[in-house]
Amino acid sequence: MECPAPTVLASPHNVRNPSRPAISRPSTFFCAFLTLLNDRLGESIVFPLLPFLLASFTGDGRVLGLLAGSYAVAQFAFTPLIGALSDRFGRKPVISICVAGSVLGLALFALTVSLPWRSLWPAADAAGLPLALLFAARLIDGVSGGTAATASAVLADISPPEKRAKAFGLIGVAFGLGFILGPALGGLLGQINVTLPLVLAVAIAALNLVLVLALLPETHPAAARRAMPRKRDLNPFAALQRVFTNPQVRRLCVAFFLFFLAFNGFTAVLVLYFKQAFNWGPGLAAAAFLVVGVVATVVQGGLIGPLVKLCGEWRLTLAGLGFVIAGCLLIPLATKANAQPVVFSAVAILALGTGLVTPCLRSLVSRRLDSEGQGAALGSLQGLQSLGSFLGPPLAGLAYETSGRQSPFWLGIALLVGVALLVAGGLPGQGPGGMTTSIHGSEG
Repeated sequence: MECPAPTVLASPHNVRNPSRPAISRPSTFFCAFLTLLNDRLGESIVFPLLPFLLASFTGDGRVLGLLAGSYAVAQFAFTPLIGALSDRFGRKPVISICVAGSVLGLALFALTVSLPWRSLWPAADAAGLPLALLFAARLIDGVSGGTAATASAVLADISPPEKRAKAFGLIGVAFGLGFILGPALGGLLGQINVTLPLVLAVAIAALNLVLVLALLPETHPAAARRAMPRKRDLNPFAALQRVFTNPQVRRLCVAFFLFFLAFNGFTAVLVLYFKQAFNWGPGLAAAAFLVVGVVATVVQGGLIGPLVKLCGEWRLTLAGLGFVIAGCLLIPLATKANAQPVVFSAVAILALGTGLVTPCLRSLVSRRLDSEGQGAALGSLQGLQSLGSFLGPPLAGLAYETSGRQSPFWLGIALLVGVALLVAGGLPGQGPGGMTTSIHGSEG
C-alpha cells in the first residue's frame, strides 16, 4: 500500500483528498492530546502505588506482578479490534467508548480499594472477591488503553505525511507529561490518603470523556470507512502477522517491537538497580525519572518537527537509537563515586534518544500505508508496544536475578543494536523496505 501523494495534501484548503478530511482545528489536536495524556496518567498514577493499594489484600509479589501485567495483556489483546472499529465506524465513537471504559475501570479500582471489605463483607474478602474486582478493573482499563491507537489515527487523519512525525510527537509529550505528573501527583496525594490519587485519575478520565463528546469532530469520513475484518483477523497475533508479512513495513515493525521489548525491560529494573548498586533512595530515583520526562517532553513537543525537516525520520531514528544505546551503556559503567552525574547524564541521553525514535519510527510505518488502513496499522503498532511492555520487564527481571544485575542493560544494548540494523536496512539512498529516500532521509 502506498501513501497519498504529498502534493495532494500540501494545501488542504485548496485541494482536498476525499478520503482525508482537512481538519486542523486546535480542539482536534487538544482532544487527541488529552486522550493520550489520560491514557498515560491513568497508568502512571496507579502503577507506583500498587504495593500500597494492595497492602490490605495481599503482600504476594506474584499477585502484584500479575496485576501490573494485566493492563498490558488486555491492551495487546484488544487493540487490533479497537483499531478496526475506528476504521469501520469512525474515530469519535470508538474514542468515546474507550474513555468511558477508562472511567469505569479506574472507578471500580478506586471503589474496591476504598471499601472496608473485612468488616463490610468478611466472606467475600476471604473468597478473594476484592482481588477479582481489582483484576477486572485493570483489565477494563487495559482494554480501554486502545484509545492511544485511535488518538494516533486521529493525528494521522488530520496530518499530511510529511508532518506526521511532528504530530506523533504529541504522543511523546503526553508520555513525558504523564511520566512527570503521574508519579508526582500520586506521591503527593498518597501521603494524605492512598486512594486520593485514584479519585484524581477518575476525575481526569471523566473530564476527558466530556471534552471528547463535546469538542472532538469525526476525522475519518464515511467515504474512507473500511469493512470489519473477519473474526480470525482480529486475533492480535493474526494482526501482527499481517504487518510482519507486509514487505513495506515488516522490517520496521520488528524493529518497533524489539525497541519496546528492550526499553521496557531495562527501565523496569532501573530503580532496583539504583537502590542496590548505589544505595539510592526514592528521592534520587524519582529525580532521575523526572529528568526523563522533562527531556522527552522537550524533544517530542518542540524539537522533533524542525529536526525532521532538517534530517528526516529515517536518520533521526538511527541517531535516536545511538543515543539510547549510549545511555544504556553508561548506567552499568557508573560507580558509587560518580553515580549521580553519570546516571543523570545517562537518563537524559536515554530520554533524548527515545524522544527521537518513537515518533519517527511510527511515522516511517505510517508513511508506507494508505489513509484507509491507518487505524488498524497504528493499532498493530500499539499492540506491538503492549506486547513488548508485557514481555520486557519479566525477561529483564529474570536476567537480573540469574545473570547479574547489570545483565539487563547488556541484553538491552544487544537488542537495540539489532533494532538499528533493521532500521538501517540499506544505504541512505535506499531506505528500509526498498523505499526511495530523499537527500534529508525522508521517504517518499
